[in-house]
Amino acid sequence: MYHARRTFIALLLIGILLTSCGGQSPASPTPDVNAILTSAIGTVAASFFQTQTALVPPATETFTPTPIPTGTPLTLLTPTASPVPTQLILISTPVPNFTFVPSPTGTQYTPTVNPSTLGAGCNNLRLISDETIPAGTVLKPRETFTKAWKVENNGTCDWVYSYHLVFVSGDSMAGESTRLGKVIPPKKWTRISVDLEAPKQEGTYTGYWRFADPDGNLFGSTLTVSIVVRK
Repeated sequence: MYHARRTFIALLLIGILLTSCGGQSPASPTPDVNAILTSAIGTVAASFFQTQTALVPPATETFTPTPIPTGTPLTLLTPTASPVPTQLILISTPVPNFTFVPSPTGTQYTPTVNPSTLGAGCNNLRLISDETIPAGTVLKPRETFTKAWKVENNGTCDWVYSYHLVFVSGDSMAGESTRLGKVIPPKKWTRISVDLEAPKQEGTYTGYWRFADPDGNLFGSTLTVSIVVRK
């Protein structure tokens, strides 16, 4: 700005000097003062505007976002699917079905048999009690004795004369089959017996007997005799 003013003043002074010297040199052409002033003013103006332009900082570009029209569907990014977890498959191996049978220990007991399941046709027998020689009775070698049981006819037929005792297993102890010799109707009890002899050797002896019809069909509870032979 200062430089422009100096230039303008210098041009004015030159113009004044040229005007004052116009009468001293008639041979020289008269300069066109208006043209000189016009040129000087244009130069000053151009210099002034160039200076102003240099002083103004360049404009910063402003970003204007483009508005999204209303109703325009938005495109969303498709999420990446997570990996499918690996399925764990368990294969079970069948275990063989073993049946554990415990070893018997201690005192063994003979299960009580339901007499109603021991029938043969209409015949059946229920043991009520031992009448003589309970189990474990001590006898001498070759000692004779009579074993008797109290029994009930729990069948539906009469026991008649030819019904009899039959040795089935164990130690017979010289016993023989004996006949009933009487009639026992159903739901009645009676006493049946057999004559025996203790063995000559010491030890424990047990015999098993059952009742039978005239045809030899065994039925009813098993009748047991057990003794100890000791000198």
